[in-house]
Amino acid sequence: MPLAPARPPRRLTRRLLQLYVGLALYGASSAFLVRAGLGLDPWDVFHQGLAELTGWSIGTVSVAVGALVLLLWVPLRQRPGLGTVSNVFAVGLSMDATLAVMPDVHGTLAQAAVLTAGIILNGVATGLYIAARFGPGPRDGLMTGLHRRTGRSLRLVRTGIELTVLAAGVLLGGTAGVGTVAYALAIGPLSQVFLRVFALPGEEGSPVGGRAGAQSPDAAQVAAPARG
Repeated sequence: MPLAPARPPRRLTRRLLQLYVGLALYGASSAFLVRAGLGLDPWDVFHQGLAELTGWSIGTVSVAVGALVLLLWVPLRQRPGLGTVSNVFAVGLSMDATLAVMPDVHGTLAQAAVLTAGIILNGVATGLYIAARFGPGPRDGLMTGLHRRTGRSLRLVRTGIELTVLAAGVLLGGTAGVGTVAYALAIGPLSQVFLRVFALPGEEGSPVGGRAGAQSPDAAQVAAPARG
């Protein structure tokens, strides 16, 4: 008599659900910031600037940049996980899908409300997919890889990368502003709160994991994650 197929452990099912719901919500939260029009996080300023230059959608640019950044992992000897590859595609696709159905926002109060909702949703999304522990996103892996190769602190490497992409994005026509500053100040505390909310059973007191998977040094940095 043939054996019934083994059901996936509940823990794995929960981790996969957290990963993909988190990545989808991350893309949606990025779309909220675009519609608010008050400034994006540094990587999305860069993506928006490239979108203006190429005529592609911002989500498509996000996917393309994520794939190119992943190639930089090769000389850095970084190993991608399921969360890494999923991050490349899921965030950009979700971002474009949300922008397709979300109307433009007009008026300062409405813009501020959408910006606030986007930042909070981003914190929720960050807590979900990082707690799933399936491997760092491509941009976080670039940060940790450069940290290992150069010996510089994670904070210094991350700041250097994000200032570079922010400056390039502004020069290309991306939107930086009060929203960029609000995101930088709020995402750290929000991420820490939601990482504890969505921690896997038995790991509530453990340090945060990297963008989902084997624990990664960028876990400690996720107090302010480096966009994917």
